[in-house]
Amino acid sequence: MSITLQDISSLLNSRANTWYGQEAVSQLEHALQCAQLAEKANETPETIVAALLHDLGHILIKENPDAFTDEVNPPIKDDLHQYVALPFLRGVFSDAVLEPIKLHVEAKRYLCAVDPLYWDSLSPASKHSLELQGGIFDESQVKAFEDLPYASQATRLRRYDDLAKVAGLSTPPLSHYEELMRTIALKPSIA
Repeated sequence: MSITLQDISSLLNSRANTWYGQEAVSQLEHALQCAQLAEKANETPETIVAALLHDLGHILIKENPDAFTDEVNPPIKDDLHQYVALPFLRGVFSDAVLEPIKLHVEAKRYLCAVDPLYWDSLSPASKHSLELQGGIFDESQVKAFEDLPYASQATRLRRYDDLAKVAGLSTPPLSHYEELMRTIALKPSIA
């Protein structure tokens, strides 16, 4: 069920040019901004790629009419996008890429529980999706999350995700990150 690096690039170039939910950026702009923030923070190549691909699940299911009412209205249910891309990316990247992607939604729920200022920093669309995703963690969920491998990477990715919504921000092109994907892919010979 794996896809190739070329497939990933094609998806980002062809299906990520629509608006990112109710934010002021496209899905591709959001992905590039998120990766750029991770790169500027001197994250590992794996975390940078996770930042780039964290919402690939949205792109893979964006035509599912049950996930969103339309491009303008807010989602009516959680699309579980954090899990959708994993079967496709497994075999292409290691857990160091996959786990932060899988955990980035839980990281939002976690941050709302442990950081009193975090909720106020969320966009209205992100606050809405938080409710669909299960709301703020309770104490036992906080502890369970903190014990997970890659929880700290997912938490940092989440913060980049929240900041990566700036209209018109200049970022490196996708080709910059395609090279990085090639260097950490499990099968670097895949185009």
